[in-house]
Amino acid sequence: MSERDVPLPPPSFDFLVLSLRMQAEAHLREPGEGGAEAAPDLRLARHFIDLLAMLQEKTKGNLTFEEQRLLDNTVTELRFRYLHVFELTQKKAAETGASHG
Repeated sequence: MSERDVPLPPPSFDFLVLSLRMQAEAHLREPGEGGAEAAPDLRLARHFIDLLAMLQEKTKGNLTFEEQRLLDNTVTELRFRYLHVFELTQKKAAETGASHG
């Protein structure tokens, strides 16, 4: 079975939100998670979170209850995760600076 034979999921709002969420999460690796080369990319993570927040604003009042809940929960959870990883990154940078200084 080739790559072309694998069925694609139908386009849906849920799939769009979850795709953007996965992109954000891929860039929100905690420092040191997956080895030194796998540092978080907060700039790209923030970009995907901002895309979701823009989608949240532009679709206000036009979503089903379930779609709105998925989008709201996704944005909230990613924002908390972003802050957590940001704080860990700052702490690690401070520790690294202190050990070299």
